[in-house]
Amino acid sequence: MKTVQGGITAAKGFSAHGAHIGIKRKRNDLAMIVSEVPALYSGTFTTNVVKAAPVIWNMEIYKHKHPVMAIVVNSGNANACTGDQGDVDNERMAMTLAKGLGIKKENVLVGSTGVIGVELPIEKIIKGIEENICHVKTGYEAGRLAAEAICTTDTFTKEVAVEIEIGGKTVTIGGMAKGSGMIHPNMATMLSYVTTDVAISFDMLDQAVKDSVEDAYNMISVDGDTSTNDMCTVIANGMAGNDIIVEEHEDYLTFKKALDYVNKTLAKLIVKDGEGASKFIEVNMYGTRSKKEAQVLAMSVITSNLVKTAFFGNDANWGRVLCAMGYSGVKFDAKKVTLKYESIAGTIDLMVNGVPQKFDEERAFDIIKEKEVTVNVFLEEGTSKGTAWGCDLSYEYVKINGEYRT
Repeated sequence: MKTVQGGITAAKGFSAHGAHIGIKRKRNDLAMIVSEVPALYSGTFTTNVVKAAPVIWNMEIYKHKHPVMAIVVNSGNANACTGDQGDVDNERMAMTLAKGLGIKKENVLVGSTGVIGVELPIEKIIKGIEENICHVKTGYEAGRLAAEAICTTDTFTKEVAVEIEIGGKTVTIGGMAKGSGMIHPNMATMLSYVTTDVAISFDMLDQAVKDSVEDAYNMISVDGDTSTNDMCTVIANGMAGNDIIVEEHEDYLTFKKALDYVNKTLAKLIVKDGEGASKFIEVNMYGTRSKKEAQVLAMSVITSNLVKTAFFGNDANWGRVLCAMGYSGVKFDAKKVTLKYESIAGTIDLMVNGVPQKFDEERAFDIIKEKEVTVNVFLEEGTSKGTAWGCDLSYEYVKINGEYRT
């Protein structure tokens, strides 16, 4: 596997465009992605009971296994909690792009992100789609414009692409994502779009996507809020020409590994852009009875506001880590726990086999003041492990979200 330049347009047969149509004051706010040929579609969706209109629309397309040939996404307005009008406007977005491409509305996925509870400026969006269909094209720049157009409070675009070889054919996976705040996906205001030219069966694609999401987007948290609009979308058009993957053999594992890399990269980029965040925090749990237990423990730590604020203050208050583990619901022997903090500045032992360690506070400060910090916890319950990613909680986060609509 090798990383290559690009994002959503890196794979064969995919084109895109991003434009400013007036939903937001300045930045691009409309993205379109098109596949030359019908593509298989798998996705995961927010578990929030309150689901935005585009989430419901896409869930129906997924349920009926309709092939997908295009995606349209607006930013600046979430089209969530907008009643029946939201559903009508969402369908109009799909119909407009479908008409312009000569396909069916059921072949078009829709995404929206932004302020909740405000009706879409639908006439602006319809006009924007009609005027910009002709600008959809292949190439890195087109993908970058689309990645810009799905951003809200993001401070940078999130893109990644990789190439692998399957059966002597080059297979490419590319993706883009948005997310900065309201991030705690729990997917069974984060949007992730991944395109690939791999030839694969629906069942195998669906399995790979579900498993990958569990270890990627479901293991990140910025603020503990699960959005009304969270979605991970993966479409595969088969244009790489490899023998179709229909079972869990070597080709599937090669594809799955690359898909995991793409999704984890996008997930970590979202955390690194956490609203007001000054630190990227990785939490590793080793020695649990199962991967699930390790993931529950790691997420309990990464979502703790007391842990997050301690890191913001460069305070090696490791007791907060152990406390968060203790209320996670996972049973473990605290007298056998070893806990360490690590960064490019070094490693420091804080607890070894349940015994608190005397440590140099200044050295600890130097280690955790870095932009990226790792928390390593070792238990003696089993041989499994799990990882979660998050960020600190700052004054700036409160400021950004206190003024979000203004």
